[in-house]
Amino acid sequence: STVHAQFETPISTSEGNHKISTSIGLATSHSGKSLQQALIEADSLMYEADLVNIYDEVFTKLGINTTTKINNRKVLAGMAEAAGIPDKMIPMTIAIDKLDKVGIEGVRKEMREREINDDSIEIIENILKIENLADLKNVFADGVSEIGQKGVEELETVFDMLSLSEQQNEVVFDITLARGLSYYTGCIFEVAAKDVKMGSIGGGGRYDDLTGMFGLKDVSGVGVSFGAERIYDVMDELGLFPKDDSQNLKLLFVTFDDDNFMYAYKALLKVRQAGINAELFPEPTKMKKQMKYANARNVPFVAVVGSNEMNDGVYAVKNMETGVQEKYDLAALIELLK
Repeated sequence: STVHAQFETPISTSEGNHKISTSIGLATSHSGKSLQQALIEADSLMYEADLVNIYDEVFTKLGINTTTKINNRKVLAGMAEAAGIPDKMIPMTIAIDKLDKVGIEGVRKEMREREINDDSIEIIENILKIENLADLKNVFADGVSEIGQKGVEELETVFDMLSLSEQQNEVVFDITLARGLSYYTGCIFEVAAKDVKMGSIGGGGRYDDLTGMFGLKDVSGVGVSFGAERIYDVMDELGLFPKDDSQNLKLLFVTFDDDNFMYAYKALLKVRQAGINAELFPEPTKMKKQMKYANARNVPFVAVVGSNEMNDGVYAVKNMETGVQEKYDLAALIELLK
């Protein structure tokens, strides 16, 4: 399910008209990760550099040391051409995307299962060992792959732009970065935390004409997402949440299911309108995890919303200092917190 708000802001630049679309809220991906998404509709590679810098700024402010990996789907297409299997670019990419999990032997096995021959696999493996763009450009030279050359040129442009600003975190070219989603057409990104063993905490890329499937033709966009749930886990493991909440959070709503979530969200809006600093845990997940977050934020009151509370029109409010839990209707809850 998805709970989000989307805003589109038309702006004009020297590159022409484009839009910045921001999805604010909770989006649940196929793997269950919570995502915060931003999409910029424009052709200029400047926006790839901008989004990498946004990653750098956000994770620097959160205190998370990261590595942002960059590759280009055109490079992967060029790899398929160089290996003589341009029609098997997607199966090849899906196999490469599993490299971190299964190793090169596992990738080799999967490519064979996808009917990629051993000669092509050997070429692919040799290309995957390349660590810099200059060497990669030589692989695609002399007519081996024009699209591969184009991918290298786009990466060079992005890195040239990134060199004009100073990133606090590591940004690297990684030819093994594949990201299995087939709608990417240009640069692709993935962010990993350095100090915690965790999957990616951010990722994205460029997609040309992705909106075509929704009736909006010929719109090129580039976007990234933040894995909110994994970022929380990283911050929790590293002890990055402040012990004293400078924002004086007074109330956290926690829920059990989607119906509870919407009921609590309606109450959250009313509580905030009353000038009370309150939050709703961004998804109805395990109660242990939600209460762990409440403890990390040192929130004084937690409002537990379940089916019984919804039916009775009340909120089970727990005093986190005394452990006492009592039920309040919305008016009484607001009065308690003022």
